[in-house]
Amino acid sequence: MDVEVIKSYLPNFIKAFFLTIKIGWIGIALAFIIGIVCAFILYFKVPVFSGFVKGYVELFRNTPLLVQLFFIYYGLPAIGVKIPAELCGILGLGLLGGSYMAESFRSGLEAVPVIQTESALSLGMTRRQLFIYVILPQAFSISVPAIVANIIFLLKETSVFSAISLMDLMFTAKDYIGLYYNTFESLFLLVIFYIVMLLPVSFAGSIIERKCSF
Repeated sequence: MDVEVIKSYLPNFIKAFFLTIKIGWIGIALAFIIGIVCAFILYFKVPVFSGFVKGYVELFRNTPLLVQLFFIYYGLPAIGVKIPAELCGILGLGLLGGSYMAESFRSGLEAVPVIQTESALSLGMTRRQLFIYVILPQAFSISVPAIVANIIFLLKETSVFSAISLMDLMFTAKDYIGLYYNTFESLFLLVIFYIVMLLPVSFAGSIIERKCSF
């Protein structure tokens, strides 16, 4: 391993790291919004919309992110819709993540025992109070492990962004390997930066899971 090579590559890897982080977390924030909205629609069985949401969830959970990115970035321009690469990455990650988050939130909502709902109503709570103070807190607690797993999964999925010419970590590593054949140094930096990106999320998720389990 050539330390000088690693030092010379480091600035571009740092730049790619921050780009990956930015797109990844904006995409995850979008996934949260989509997931919550879809979960509520499924939980309350909203007419018409429930069918659309089920179709969306099945479509995006059963197709790879790479295929979705290709469709958005290369397919949509064929009908006159051109989306910048960064926005394409955010949309792809948000739509994929939203389908997973929707199922996580929905399963959490449906896991709250019916007897608690009945008890709260018998004590005089309104349905609004029941949902806010009884169902939501427990549903969130139940959903935390799945949410953390989804976040880690989505951050790892950022590795396919290089396919749409985004200069992320994977693109930078492949670029250096192709130009200078320093495979070991490039892959070493790639692994280190992904560990730096994912390890804090994993630790934070474990702490939140322990706190929510009480």
